[in-house]
This record gives sequence, C-alpha cells and structure tokens, in this order.
Amino acid sequence: MIITDKVYDKTNIKSEVILELIKSRPLQRLKGIAQYGIPDEFYHHKNYSRYEHSVGVMLLLRMLGASEEEQIAGLLHDVSHTAFSHVIDWVIGEGGVEGYQDEQHEDFILNSEIPNILEKHGYKAERITDYHHFGLLERDSPDLCADRVDYSLREFPADVAKTCIAALTVEDGRIVFADQEAATLFARQFLKLQMEHWGGFEAVARYRLFADVLRQALKDNTVVMADFWENDDFVLGKLRESKNQTVQSILSILRSKSLAHLSKSDTTVYKKFRHVNPHFIDEGKVIRLKDASEAFSSELEQARKTNELGIVIPAMPVVTVSQTT
Repeated sequence: MIITDKVYDKTNIKSEVILELIKSRPLQRLKGIAQYGIPDEFYHHKNYSRYEHSVGVMLLLRMLGASEEEQIAGLLHDVSHTAFSHVIDWVIGEGGVEGYQDEQHEDFILNSEIPNILEKHGYKAERITDYHHFGLLERDSPDLCADRVDYSLREFPADVAKTCIAALTVEDGRIVFADQEAATLFARQFLKLQMEHWGGFEAVARYRLFADVLRQALKDNTVVMADFWENDDFVLGKLRESKNQTVQSILSILRSKSLAHLSKSDTTVYKKFRHVNPHFIDEGKVIRLKDASEAFSSELEQARKTNELGIVIPAMPVVTVSQTT
C-alpha cells in the first residue's frame, strides 16, 4: 500500500499486519471522527480525521526506526475514540483532563476484531494496549512523543513542519531534536497552537456549547451513549432531527465561524494545558529546552498562568418557546 500523507509524503507499507489493521472496521471508523472533536460545520478550523492522525503516528514511528510492534500500537492508539473525540470528556465531566478515551482503550480493542488480527501475526492485544512498553509513542507531557508530535505537525505551517521533521532523532529511546534551534521552533509553534487554538476562546467556548447540546440530547433520549461508538455523522443525523429547541438554537449559533459577538456568561471553564519542553542534543549531551533558554522558560510559564485563568464562555441561549422531546 502506498500511503500519501501531507506531512510525511509517500510511504510504501508492506507489513501484512499493519495493512490488515488499516483495513479493519475499527480503523476505518476513525475516518468519520474529527480530530478536533467538533465537525467542520460547527467549528472554526478545518478538521482532519482521527484516521489521518493514527496513520500519521504509525508513519512517524516507522520513520524514527520504531519496531513493528510499536508502529502497531501507534496505529491503534486512538481507535477507542468516541464520536466527537474529546468532547465526550466535557459531556461526562468538565473536560480539564480529557482521559475518557484512554480509560476505554483496552476494553474497546479486546472486544473488537483487532485481537484476532494481532494474534494471527504473533502479537498480543494486551501488550499492544500497554503504552508503558512504547516510549516513542507515548510519554507524559512535556516530553515529545509520536502522538504529540504528529498532531501538532499537522497544524504547523508546511515549511516549519518540514524543518522540524528533518531535525527529529532518537536518543536513549526517546524523541529529541538534533539542535536547540529546531527544538525552539517546535516548542514555540506548539505553544502558539495552545494559546490561539486548543486553549483559545473559540475552541473552549465551542467545546462547552457542543457538550451542552449533547447533554440535552442525552437527557431527552435523542441520542444514547451507545451512539457515540458509531461516528460523528451518525450522531449528527440524530441531532438534526431533534425537536429540542435548545439543541437547535445552540447548533445554529455554532455554525457561525466566530462566537466573539455573544454575550458572556458568569461561567469560567478550564481547558487542558497542552505544552512541550523538548530535549535537544548539544555537543553529545541531551538537554531540556527550558534549562537552556530563559526566554522559552518565561514564555512557557506565562502561557501556563494564562491557561489557569480559564475562559469565560458565552451564555446559553434563552429559548422562549416550549421544548418538545
């Protein structure tokens, strides 16, 4: 299979197990799940799919020389996302952690066709789902890992992404940059995305409002929790048919590409603070960027403090007509 990816260009995949997994229903399902959680119709940025990200993580791991087993783990790492990705964390909680998908990961895989595919090729699902075995795929923030690197590269300007990719290397089993310049470029671009997109007003407000739509729909049984194991379009179809006027009013608001005109509520919400403090190599030593750059250290701490202030979200629309469930 020749995979053409906007970040990693063309790659010829010959691994039988990876090819079989790519064609499986659980992986194909991810084509219908928006990476940003909220589909394009209701979001202010154009999405890409969880499928693109999952394949991208596998391609990045392959490029970095990871084992086939770790490439498989990378390909499968997001397979347990529900429709609307991390929005579900805002439906069942406040969204500050965004860990629901991780909690469901092992059970989802074990109850799918994936274990049979893995066993046929000599791999165990229980091991694949344990990220402790895969230090290139997953590491706690603020370290680099293939997951964190791929989803950010997909939003970087093309020339910046290309520069960063060229400087990526592996040292002592972890992803590092070959020099401080590339590490700084990546870290600052990542921080910019956190401030202007992932943790910005528009994203946070839309997450909260869209979660309110889903809570309303669950409350009146327009949708049920099992529906979220389908894909975005499946649930959206039910939302569009809802007679709940609050649901329709919020969806109408979300179709606008800016929510800045809305009146503010008295509610402050808090988004997960995504950040990196990458390692780089300098004269044979592996150094953290924050330890080498006072400027970046200051930028990172200021961004953290800003995130801790939270976002004052728009007020819920007032619906004056009676609601029909």
